[in-house]
Amino acid sequence: MTSLDSVLDKDGVRLTVDDAVATVALTNPAKRNAQSPALWRALTEAGRALPGNVRVVVLRGEGKSFSAGLDRQAFTPEGFDGEPSFLDMARGPETELDATIAEYQEAFTWWRRNDIVSVAAVQGHAIGAGFQLALACDLRIVAEDVQFAMRETSLGLVPDLTGTHPLVNLVGYARALEICATGRFVHAAEAERTGLANLVVPADELDAAARDLAGALLAAPRDAVVETKALLSGAVSRGYEEQRVAERAAQGRRLRDLAGITD
Repeated sequence: MTSLDSVLDKDGVRLTVDDAVATVALTNPAKRNAQSPALWRALTEAGRALPGNVRVVVLRGEGKSFSAGLDRQAFTPEGFDGEPSFLDMARGPETELDATIAEYQEAFTWWRRNDIVSVAAVQGHAIGAGFQLALACDLRIVAEDVQFAMRETSLGLVPDLTGTHPLVNLVGYARALEICATGRFVHAAEAERTGLANLVVPADELDAAARDLAGALLAAPRDAVVETKALLSGAVSRGYEEQRVAERAAQGRRLRDLAGITD
């Protein structure tokens, strides 16, 4: 492997690039990679800073936990330095609150872009916002010690960082409701059985497994992967006949490209 080029390193997020593979690391293991608005802005910046040649993005957390979720300091009267506390935000105009949450969500949306495939390598705790960040990725490799949990409902809140849509798509409505309403842990065996995890490996093999998957994802031509991802991600909202039309259109583009025909 070539040496990694550091593109961004701030507020608990580090982005490095090695040819077509980028790695986004959460870098505050002392706090189990707890999340904050500053971290979310850094994640958003990491997505915008990806070089155009990147095809695969691996997301990982340093230390024993992927991410223990939202830093509880957000709910204290003082909040974070230089940031409004969540309590103060709640007292403000509803439109401003909505706009602020939408800004936070941007840290969780770019992982599903059609031009990249994102892989979360998850170990230890992935709680609340940590669970939702793992769900934001296309694929998940998990260590045998993984503990997913959606604790927002238990705290009187709702999951609002884009995690509900992928969770329902992966495990179905009934199981998603049960996971969220109870706040219970989902361990590795259940995660693999229900589709939350693509692969379960021993903790000391997690990084190697992520590298192997990244390499496998690079084997096919980029444009074919981009078109296939767009087809699959759109299939949920399309009917059968609509999907047939989308397949024909995508294949037509691929065949014309292979034949060197330009529109």
